[in-house]
Amino acid sequence: MNQLQLFLPCAAGVEGFLADEVHQITGLTGQDLLTGRGGVLLRASWRHALLLNLHSRLAQRVLVQLAHRPYRNENDLYAAASGVAWEIWFTTRQTFKVEVTAQHSPLTSLNFAGLKVKDAIADRFRAKSGVRPDVNTQWPDVRVHLHLTTDEATLYIDTSGEPLFKRGWREDKGDAPLKETLAAAMIAASGWQADAPLYDPCCGSGTIAIEAAQIACRIPPGLKRRFAFERLLPFQSHVWSAIKEEAASAIQTSAAPVFGSDVSHRMVDFAQRNAERAGVAHAVQLRGGDALQRMPPCEQPGVMLLNPPYGERIAAAGSAGQKAQERAAREVAQTEDGGEFFSQLAAHWKKNYSGWTAWMLTPDLKLPGKMRLKESRRVPLWNGPIECRLFRFDMVKGRHAG
Repeated sequence: MNQLQLFLPCAAGVEGFLADEVHQITGLTGQDLLTGRGGVLLRASWRHALLLNLHSRLAQRVLVQLAHRPYRNENDLYAAASGVAWEIWFTTRQTFKVEVTAQHSPLTSLNFAGLKVKDAIADRFRAKSGVRPDVNTQWPDVRVHLHLTTDEATLYIDTSGEPLFKRGWREDKGDAPLKETLAAAMIAASGWQADAPLYDPCCGSGTIAIEAAQIACRIPPGLKRRFAFERLLPFQSHVWSAIKEEAASAIQTSAAPVFGSDVSHRMVDFAQRNAERAGVAHAVQLRGGDALQRMPPCEQPGVMLLNPPYGERIAAAGSAGQKAQERAAREVAQTEDGGEFFSQLAAHWKKNYSGWTAWMLTPDLKLPGKMRLKESRRVPLWNGPIECRLFRFDMVKGRHAG
């Protein structure tokens, strides 16, 4: 288990940040760590797989690659799965499930492809022990992933189970919550360091602020949850306990300069409860208030990081959102896109947030024009299937572009 091929999938645009994070967690570099499309591939040990599950904020899962070969039809997939020593990973007393993803696969049915892999796994167990494991499509003990391209098939066993964005602390959330992994990617892209203030003036249920506070306090994102590797045969509870104890001993209890506010006091209550579950209630200051009226939360300029409301969500943006709706009824040139909210927000920032850097994630590529600000950087990031940009605006008092 000291020479595994691991693949860590991530959202598009995050690959470079994930590679940096993997290097930081494992110390691996060079040919042992390759950045690819949609994730990072590395040669690593079983211990590294455990460390990555515990510490990675950007990966969606930690997968162990067990087979990689060309294919032309379903029989080739059966042969590939038959050649994997599944018996060193789990037993016939455990349930399993095969999940299939594909890019430009010529096969007509991905369900049938998954069925052939499932049959191969069951047949191998039956040939070796006379017994086959059962399938459980809802809550399997073991998840097997089959990924197909035009002509290549890759088989993985999943060491994570539930996706890694499920940290175990977010029970209270709003209508359009930001995934924890995307919030972490925004923080990574901004280059924020824990000695500088960070403020989310549209914090919702607190995802960005809580991720930042955990980073500042060195709390591993996976400390509150369980993982699929705990049910795999290579798992040794004493090794895992030692890894967690080492991580827990590095946690810092000092308060972090992290702030959040939201126009909805209900959402602030959600954020406060989430912060308590995440172990950072002491390290993040959460307040109610309209983003157009809140003054800087501290004297030292820092980083503002937000996923602002847009489209139908603009009604929850505060006073400008409400005014925009009223004016739209009178056919004034403000619509549901929130143009007025953003122009007023930019004016508020220029007047009161001199020296701050603002990063905004949005699917609206015209946002800088609506704010009449010139961005100094734009980072492509994907929010699920939605292509977005993370715009950077440097607040210099009185400067107005456009």
